[in-house]
Amino acid sequence: MGWSIPERASEQRQAARKGAAVNRARALAHAENVLPVIEQIRAGAASLRQIAAELNTRGIKTARGGKWHATTVRNVLA
Repeated sequence: MGWSIPERASEQRQAARKGAAVNRARALAHAENVLPVIEQIRAGAASLRQIAAELNTRGIKTARGGKWHATTVRNVLA
């Protein structure tokens, strides 16, 4: 859907898969970099919500450049 040349739809699917793999790799690399900071904050018995608030206070962005939420922190820890 949305592909203007139906004969090349398989190329579009292949490009989408490749893009998703790149995004996944970037997210994993970001998680590895931010995990020590999360663990440091977590050592103080902080909740996921408190960890997210502290990351936002420190100006640390998510992999997509957004703000942290408890769910985002949980996903990094998973």
